[in-house]
Amino acid sequence: MRDLLQNPLCNATDLGEPIPDSAHATSVCLPLWQDNVGYEEGEPRVVDALRAGYPRFVFHPLTAGLFRQCERQLGFDRCLAFPSVNAARRCLQFTDATLPEHEHIRELDGIFAVGLPEARFDRAKQYWQHAGEGVSSRLAAAVAAGQTAAPASATLTTIRSRIGKLIDADPGDVYLYASGMAAGFTMFRALHQLAPEGKFVQFGFPYVDTLKILEKFGGGVHFFARGDAAELDELEALLAGGERIGGLFCEFPGNPTLHSPDLQRLRALADRHDFPIVVDDTIGTFANVSVLPVADAVTSSLTKHFSGIGDVMAGSLVLNAQQRFFEPLKTWLEADDAAFLYAEDAERLEANSRDFSERMVRFNANGEAICDWLQEQPQIARVCYPKYQADEAYDRCRRDSGGYGSLCSVIFENEVVRAPHFFDAVRVSKGPSLGTNYTLICPYTILAHYHELEFAETNGVSRYLMRLSIGLEDVDDLKSRFIAAL
Repeated sequence: MRDLLQNPLCNATDLGEPIPDSAHATSVCLPLWQDNVGYEEGEPRVVDALRAGYPRFVFHPLTAGLFRQCERQLGFDRCLAFPSVNAARRCLQFTDATLPEHEHIRELDGIFAVGLPEARFDRAKQYWQHAGEGVSSRLAAAVAAGQTAAPASATLTTIRSRIGKLIDADPGDVYLYASGMAAGFTMFRALHQLAPEGKFVQFGFPYVDTLKILEKFGGGVHFFARGDAAELDELEALLAGGERIGGLFCEFPGNPTLHSPDLQRLRALADRHDFPIVVDDTIGTFANVSVLPVADAVTSSLTKHFSGIGDVMAGSLVLNAQQRFFEPLKTWLEADDAAFLYAEDAERLEANSRDFSERMVRFNANGEAICDWLQEQPQIARVCYPKYQADEAYDRCRRDSGGYGSLCSVIFENEVVRAPHFFDAVRVSKGPSLGTNYTLICPYTILAHYHELEFAETNGVSRYLMRLSIGLEDVDDLKSRFIAAL
């Protein structure tokens, strides 16, 4: 495998190359600012060059091959595939509730193909992206080769125990999924079923699909984009006025703002007004923050720091046994069939995560050193990083041995000119995702919100924001690369 610490994928000629160079890569090289714009606009020069992509947004070649096989064998116009029949049903329902299940869902070697007319395929692809429940590249390859899909119980037990120890929970209260979004979507489904009439709250500017789930699948959402003390006052007034909500979702810290909400005050509101809190700690990580005590459930993308290599998708959901919603949520999750992590994916995740705690020490040290240095550069207007949060909300949940992580967002002076020039020049790997052992950079707002840039900017997220995930490279080496690009 190519050593991305020393030999990053960042040149114009690397367009479309998988990051890393694995058959199951979860990122792709978009080396120039204009390549990212071209990807969002569907420019053939870019799209036709892609040999990989983040699997919820770009169908992995192995997964796309399985879809074509299903189309040929089952006579479908277009097809998506899921590891459980209920996930397939949810996709079909979201796509078009009038399509009869017996005609449009078929089983093939343990996976469930959803056949669709061409006119409904884009809608189904939205479900694939938002819900994160689709078949993985390893599962797709196995089914295409005639193998039957199955989870890996022994390996799952090992991973659950590892996460339980890290997050201070009983391994029996840890659930594993095909992606971080699948974990979040499952939690939403559980809460929506428990309170079908209630709106939800998104507190703080979130990763794109979390808000989409609340908007498209539920009964409405109250969106507090800044997630600060003033909006906490607004939320408190809303609840005091009699508004009943089905639950509150937040990230700790947020992506890409790196702002952390006041979880202690949110917990007090939740106890007073009887609603559950779901915290996504993907960026904070199990190693750095302890958020389970003030949450009803914690979701995480294990694709990121926990794995580190970028060659497997997975997610986790952990319930807090001390909160009042534990019993109904536990009962619901035990009856649900979405907790599916394919055997080979589980084995890869288990192997990748064995040194998670040791890597996090280096991630924290590198992240803090680089962010402190970036703050001093005159070309940079602001570095968003948990260490610089004035209200200490992050520090109140930081573990004694925890740090501030490896992710930051950078805002440039004269950003219209400097951001694209820096991105094109910098010699680190360039693609979506974060938490990899090698440094990754992307023009986040362009990739996540290209078709709603005004919405992002109205909520304080610049279209020129650059998200930087610091890896395990030598710090002085990274600084020299950044100096050259600046």
